[in-house]
Amino acid sequence: MTAAPQGPGLSTSVEALRLREWLLGPGQATLVMEGFSTDDFHLVVDDRADVHVNSKDGSFYLGWFPSGRPGTDGEGWKIAVTGTAKVRGYQMSFDTETPADVVAAAVARVLDTSQRV
Repeated sequence: MTAAPQGPGLSTSVEALRLREWLLGPGQATLVMEGFSTDDFHLVVDDRADVHVNSKDGSFYLGWFPSGRPGTDGEGWKIAVTGTAKVRGYQMSFDTETPADVVAAAVARVLDTSQRV
């Protein structure tokens, strides 16, 4: 029996096939919310204990719905960026069980793409 050739990256490919443990469960929403300052954002906690964060110019929205967003099937997070007259905005949603670390990374990346005007 001969051994399989070991080229660059082959061990990386094999490593990717090994079993892994994945971060599961919602975690602490404060990981997502702690980065918003009152200088640039409005924060509202409504009567359902849902949390809404809006940029003061209205172009960014983040909603956290611990019990699920009304009218959806388990949507726990909503991120939306408003477009312009020439370029459409975008939005993304995450399930209530999406780890807060994953949502925090997405929010951080969205905020990193913004520029002060």
